[in-house]
Amino acid sequence: MRPVRGRRRAVRRTVAGALLLAALAGCGIESTGVVEIGEPAVGIKRPGQRDSVVRLFFLSPTGIRPAPRPAAGEVGPEEALRLLFRGPDSGERQRGFATDVPEVSGPIGATVAAGRVDVAVPVPLAKLTTPALSQIVCTAANSSVPGGRPPAEVDVRLAEPGGGRFGPVRCDGSNAFLEPRPSEPSPSPTPPR
Repeated sequence: MRPVRGRRRAVRRTVAGALLLAALAGCGIESTGVVEIGEPAVGIKRPGQRDSVVRLFFLSPTGIRPAPRPAAGEVGPEEALRLLFRGPDSGERQRGFATDVPEVSGPIGATVAAGRVDVAVPVPLAKLTTPALSQIVCTAANSSVPGGRPPAEVDVRLAEPGGGRFGPVRCDGSNAFLEPRPSEPSPSPTPPR
């Protein structure tokens, strides 16, 4: 009886070894290398995280996307918006980024409070397209804003020359949407087209 047991063990060991070799061989699947598809992944800033980049939001073939640029330190909304209004740099243009934000000759201003940015743009709000509004709001919300709120919870209010106001508006990642506030009257001008 012992020789049969010994043979069974030998067969089991041989089969297990063959299976192990097949698994280690990868079943004949060859390495393909890097396969590029779609745009590179982009990260979202975590609340309280300090960046060494500023996120400017530009138009891309797949929608509005952040274009991170190196920065010497924290960049506040006013400086981020100045960079945005200058448009994409040559590297960003080569990557397909464009802007719908109009060229302006006047100053861009931004004041911040805990979880809020008030932006003064030197152009009538009615002249801003929806993509331009999203670019401005998302760039302001993703800059260094006090209060530790994530960018999606930062209230952005826009003001135009002459005192017209619009907002609060929030960025949901790459698009702006009006934050409903039933307790506040809406003295704002007609929303951008």
